[in-house]
Amino acid sequence: MKRWFAWGAILVVVLVGARVPVFVDETQFVIVTRFGRPVRDLATSGLHWTWPWESVLRFDRRWQVYDPKPSEFLTREKKNLDLDVFVAWRIAEPRRFLETVVDRPGAEARLHDLVWSELAAEVGRHTLDAFVTTNAADHRVDAILSNLTVRCAARAREAYGVEIAEVRIKRIGLPAQVRESVFQRMRAERGRIARQYRAEGEEQALRIRAEADRERAVLLAKADAEAERIRGRAEAEATRIYAEAYGRDPEFYEFLRTLEAARNVLDENTTVLLSADSPLFRVLLHAGMSVGSTSSVPSGVREVVRP
Repeated sequence: MKRWFAWGAILVVVLVGARVPVFVDETQFVIVTRFGRPVRDLATSGLHWTWPWESVLRFDRRWQVYDPKPSEFLTREKKNLDLDVFVAWRIAEPRRFLETVVDRPGAEARLHDLVWSELAAEVGRHTLDAFVTTNAADHRVDAILSNLTVRCAARAREAYGVEIAEVRIKRIGLPAQVRESVFQRMRAERGRIARQYRAEGEEQALRIRAEADRERAVLLAKADAEAERIRGRAEAEATRIYAEAYGRDPEFYEFLRTLEAARNVLDENTTVLLSADSPLFRVLLHAGMSVGSTSSVPSGVREVVRP
């Protein structure tokens, strides 16, 4: 009897000692399988124990990025678009993930079929302007991708136990047959904007020139009026001075005015015929006699006295 107890104790020790330790990292999901059939999940990180006849499958629980090559899609007006799309995803339900897609390559293959079919349908419902346009109001890429992410996330979680965080476009390209037409539309749009700017600039320039001409006319009118006032005051002052001088000594005033007139009309090449009773002759004669000679008579001026 004691021998049976001893053998039983030995068997228990062997079985307990034969358990295999399994360390679960916090970045992993671990599923314990028995002969290929999942029996339990090790969801918490740390040290766990399994039986020797059990195996473990490890899955990365971190976010993954599926980034395939660009693909070509068809818009509503039957124009091709090259879209470079990536998908951010992670495992949400390890048991369903194992049963449906098995591993990461299988998950990415399923995601490719799911996301690309939804994206093709979404692109086919919109025109090219929703993706490539110079008008911000027509741009619809953000709204399209948001709706696409919601639909794909719901289907992927239900079918594969996969959580999709984002479906985004890295780059939008155009095939050669579409690129030229798009560039022509862009050039036409830029030309229209340039013509609008030029028209607005010409209108503003005309308005500025008209305003400048108006201000110029006003300034010139004010300047002419001020000049006339100054000229009138000067002439009045000159008349007053002339009148005052004439009132003091009329003969001397007449003499000075005659000399001023002679200075203005006579030069060295002038020949003047004067009568004996001419005031200018008397002035010239008086000026010559006042110095005892005729040297005061301008050179080249010859007096011809006519009786």
